[in-house]
Amino acid sequence: MVVGVLALQGSFNEHIAALKRLGVKGVEIRKPDQLQNVSSLIIPGGESTTMARLAEYHNLFPALREFVKMGKPVWGTCAGLIFLANKAVGQKLGGQELVGGLDCTVHRNFFGSQIQSFEAELSVPALASQEGGPETFRGVFIRAPAVLDVGPDVDVLADYPVPSNKVLYSSSTVEIQEENAMPEKKVIVAVRQGNLLGTAFHPELTADTRWHSYFLKMMSEVGEGTSSGGKGTSSGIVVVGGENLGFNQQPKIDLPIFQ
Repeated sequence: MVVGVLALQGSFNEHIAALKRLGVKGVEIRKPDQLQNVSSLIIPGGESTTMARLAEYHNLFPALREFVKMGKPVWGTCAGLIFLANKAVGQKLGGQELVGGLDCTVHRNFFGSQIQSFEAELSVPALASQEGGPETFRGVFIRAPAVLDVGPDVDVLADYPVPSNKVLYSSSTVEIQEENAMPEKKVIVAVRQGNLLGTAFHPELTADTRWHSYFLKMMSEVGEGTSSGGKGTSSGIVVVGGENLGFNQQPKIDLPIFQ
């Protein structure tokens, strides 16, 4: 089993390095026929409009949609989450093409521009229950999207509080100037629906590989024909360097990344 990483633009190298730290091989995907050589796919963060234009140029959208429909595991981070959403709002003029599959509405730049990027501790009980470690995860949000609403089959894995003056609608984000105009709300920043995983933040830019481990176990579940979370094994995964480091082990870090 080889993990494909869509390598049109964005943080695909960081995902491949994170997989390598877990002893798993990641390969760059740029053309439709390359998807035939992988059984799972990560769509990384980047500039979603640019990624969409490049995907359209390489005629990738039909192949990506078929990959999702076949039930193969796909994980989208940041821009990748936007790709996987059935609906996206807050887009540039003319919008962008989506892969779809995740029954949710995503706001493209919910948290603002590049200078409004931030890091925050997220409560991740489902991740900690399966992968161990602390009950929180350091989320790196870079021009990040947010999930505004989800369908009944979507599991919410993490959310984040937003100021009380930020009102959420499916078509826009509206600022109310009066203080205490509304009680504090939360927006969703990590979801799973069957074979699809989406995070609004960038796990590949941290030293914590638990989200990658979580995704690898999703791959094993699909490979074994099971549906229960966290019960898969790593059999069939191509190991880098001849040594399987195990999902819960932390190998030596080979990139300068956020701690």
